[in-house]
Amino acid sequence: MTDNNKLLLMIATVVAGWLFYQLSPVLMPFFLSALLAYLADPIVDKLEAKKLSRTLSVSIVFAVLFLVILLLLLVILPLLSAQIGALFQRLPDYLSVFQSTAVPWLNSIGLPVDSFDINTLKQALTKYWSEVGQVAGGVFSYMTSSGVAVLQWLANLVLVPVVTFYLLRDWDLIVARFRELLPRRHAAKFIELTLECDDMLAAFMRGQLMVMFALSTIYTIGLSMIGLELSLLVGIVAGVVSFVPYLGLIVGIGLAGTAAFFQFHEWLPIIMVILVFGVAQVVEGVVLTPRFVGERIGLHPVAVIFSVLAGGQLFGFAGVLLALPAAAVIMVLLRYAHRRYLTSQIYS
Repeated sequence: MTDNNKLLLMIATVVAGWLFYQLSPVLMPFFLSALLAYLADPIVDKLEAKKLSRTLSVSIVFAVLFLVILLLLLVILPLLSAQIGALFQRLPDYLSVFQSTAVPWLNSIGLPVDSFDINTLKQALTKYWSEVGQVAGGVFSYMTSSGVAVLQWLANLVLVPVVTFYLLRDWDLIVARFRELLPRRHAAKFIELTLECDDMLAAFMRGQLMVMFALSTIYTIGLSMIGLELSLLVGIVAGVVSFVPYLGLIVGIGLAGTAAFFQFHEWLPIIMVILVFGVAQVVEGVVLTPRFVGERIGLHPVAVIFSVLAGGQLFGFAGVLLALPAAAVIMVLLRYAHRRYLTSQIYS
């Protein structure tokens, strides 16, 4: 590559980065659409293999995806919001139970909890809950009074499914056109690396989403059988955070055990909670992870935890979501660099 070509490539990279930064407020619907299209493309390919047209295959997948999202909005979200509201309403009662049971026990084992003022905490929670309601009402009032905000929200609501449909329909064509632009000298190696990255990302994103959904379902059903009132809320939270090894188990037992203690005031439900999460952990290790994820990720649990923490530190919540997909791609590049190093003169 000549110096002029390197300069042009650098200028193009800087301009692309500047455009990406300037257009970032309007790119989120397109990013979400591209993510949905990427996740659904293998299903469309399988339908195409059954002699269905690409457009019909996309329409079927799109209709199923729309029904699933609609079901979540109409069924899961109202139940979840009701449990969250019930949790905040009962927090003062839970604190009273904590004061009458847990505080004497903590004092008996020598922990200094005398300075723990339950009444002050109750007042703070009551004030906070009323402020949350006022803020939510203010946000809703602003949304209804601001035509621009409503139009932007509606535009994104319509834009995401439309863009997803067209991206999904032309996904293979877009990939082929992109490959045609690659320099012929490095095209084969670049395609090989991208296919390996795709295998890693597919193993994580599609597989891990299935594992998280399955675990959320198992947790919710198991906790409901115990009679826990917050079963849906705790089950979803524990299932979502389960992408970090053992975090779902720890968080789930902690939240569900605490909720069971405050609700039943007995130790047997807590033992049942531990049993539910223990069974779910066995099912995950024996059935779910080998079936949906397998060994293709190749990330050590310590690397997973570090990736999530580093992503959160650098880019906030978005960094937490993108940490493991980025780590999977970096792992592919590190393996390629390792292979190149072993065949280099430096190593020999």
